[in-house]
Amino acid sequence: MIKGLAITPPILGRISIGRVVEKYGKRLPEKDDQFTITSQIQNKDGWVKHPLDEQLRANAPNQKLRTIPVRMIFNDPDLNLRAEYSLFDRQTGRPICVGDGQTCQRITSQGVEQHPCPSPDLCSLAQGGNCKPYGRLHVNLDESDEFGTFIFRTTGFNSIRTLAARLSYYHAASNGLLSCLPLQLTLRGKSTTQSYRQPVYYVDLTLREGVSLKEAIHTAKELHNQMQQAGFSQDGLDQTARQGFANALFEMDVEEGLDVIDEFYNSEEVHQENVIPTNSIQNELKQSVQKVN
Repeated sequence: MIKGLAITPPILGRISIGRVVEKYGKRLPEKDDQFTITSQIQNKDGWVKHPLDEQLRANAPNQKLRTIPVRMIFNDPDLNLRAEYSLFDRQTGRPICVGDGQTCQRITSQGVEQHPCPSPDLCSLAQGGNCKPYGRLHVNLDESDEFGTFIFRTTGFNSIRTLAARLSYYHAASNGLLSCLPLQLTLRGKSTTQSYRQPVYYVDLTLREGVSLKEAIHTAKELHNQMQQAGFSQDGLDQTARQGFANALFEMDVEEGLDVIDEFYNSEEVHQENVIPTNSIQNELKQSVQKVN
């Protein structure tokens, strides 16, 4: 296996609750109150919708896609949802610093180094919204491709916190049979003082409609037994995925970083002339390393 290349679940498409639009010659993020399922192909109008989007939307109330039936492909919650504090170079999309609140991997003039990660609120490099929580949820929508996933990317604390809690709770309640549970993504809204009382949408993970926890666990046990009898090893799959994620210091690539910059960073910060350039970030990194040393 090539060292330094993160082996991540195969991605068939994307799940989003917004899109990037062209306005005044700029690419600006635009929020939405429903899910959109897209392929990995773009045209001049943006990401091309996946056929599953139309299929699921046809049965949705008012054709507003606010629930999506999903299956996890791993039992380990941390393999399904990947989340870290991430600082990207806004010109190239390269990850510069990635941390978990305790330690971080950081690109410096000396190469990739490990440093304490005090979280964005206490880190000098993170000021001005440079560093954000960045979560990637991998889910299966197409049962004909057992290991193919659709990815939901977010920098929202509400989605990351809620998804992490649900995954860990369902994992514990089912005695580790997370990948066998009938689940769905659910779009929820809330208003806060920071949102000026306007609705903010985030993603939740629940049991499918009409299914109780007792029924879901019973179904999961039956499916688990059937898979074991067929010779399937879920523990082996989880371990292989764990090794694949750990094969590189940075899980994200440049292409993914550019998508994050387009979709999640405030457009004014990205496009104004006073945006922090690469060399300024590198200078701050050097100063930070000197202070640590």
